Amino acid sequence: MSDRGERAKALFYEGYNCAQAVFCAFDDITGFDRETAARLASSFGGGMGRLREVCGAVSGALLVLGTVGGYAEPNDPEAKKAHYALVQEFARRFREKNGSIVCRELLSGLNVSEGGAPEARTEEFYKKRPCPELIADAARIADVLLAEQQNIGE
Repeated sequence: MSDRGERAKALFYEGYNCAQAVFCAFDDITGFDRETAARLASSFGGGMGRLREVCGAVSGALLVLGTVGGYAEPNDPEAKKAHYALVQEFARRFREKNGSIVCRELLSGLNVSEGGAPEARTEEFYKKRPCPELIADAARIADVLLAEQQNIGE
């Protein structure tokens, strides 16, 4: 298993938002090229467009789980139930490690604003935020869950 957490962190340091960094780290298994993956995840950075709601890293990981193992048939309640259980397990593990899945709570103690233009990505920006580690955690948890799903299905 490659370290998608480190791959996702590297993408964040390149300038991708948190959701893009996680989702793009899985481009080898989602089937999306980098540009398409980045566009699909672009709205979820900063807790959905800097609204500081659900953490973008969490949203990016859920995009991965849905792309790789989500349900497509609207009248298949068992598939929906199984997928929602997977989403809930992801959230449980992320929350257990980080205390929340909500951006503003994860960034509590920092002077972060809602809305407006994104901050410049300076060395100081990266030093004061937990985002790189949250991104790595989200990617690693999604990777583990996908591996567990494969073992269950075999």
